[in-house]
Amino acid sequence: MSAFQSRVLIVEDEPTIAEILAAYLREAGFSPRHVGDGTHALALIRAAPPDLVILDLMLPGMDGVELCRAVRSFSAVPIIMATARVDEVDRLLGLEIGADDYICKPFSPREVVARVGAVLRRAGGGGAGMAPPSRIEIDEDCQRIAIGGQRLDLTPTEYRLLKLLASHPGRIYSRGQILDLAYNQDLDVSDRIIDSHVKNIRRKIAAIWPGGNLIHAVYGVGYRFEMTDL
Repeated sequence: MSAFQSRVLIVEDEPTIAEILAAYLREAGFSPRHVGDGTHALALIRAAPPDLVILDLMLPGMDGVELCRAVRSFSAVPIIMATARVDEVDRLLGLEIGADDYICKPFSPREVVARVGAVLRRAGGGGAGMAPPSRIEIDEDCQRIAIGGQRLDLTPTEYRLLKLLASHPGRIYSRGQILDLAYNQDLDVSDRIIDSHVKNIRRKIAAIWPGGNLIHAVYGVGYRFEMTDL
């Protein structure tokens, strides 16, 4: 789906922010529309489903979490949550509300446009949770990962970490979540060991795929895997 065909609904109660986002999205070729409260947004999504929703967390009428859950009861439309509340990050990272991505305020409008494009590309390819594209191959039986047919020489921990991220392209994992899901629970390790393992994985990917920056750091949160560089 090209940007010129993609309708983006901005659900934001601050008109200035919504106008700036709409201007940047329009310049990038998207077709933005803005509503300022959750109740109106829910009715609009039912009546005229957009291709993607940018959803503010704090809204009058129906807040972003409540609206996201309501939308998920009848639609798989991609949703990017926007929040200025750092204490909500863990909830937004989880699967419980059904958001596809999130972004923290204050944000760069250009970054939002980039996120919109990335989420729409993933949705067009089958959405989150589908098997990774053919250029990255995960062999769970042998615990091996190959990129472009070339096997990565990974340690068992590096394999588990990369498998976790690559199996859900675009999803952001906090360091705490990565420790819980990819590391041996019997080991007492610091979450900073993740940074060291990510550095090693990036080096091994670069050895067979120069310039391939596939694991992206999300400042102050954790990491996500993006296929856009493959």
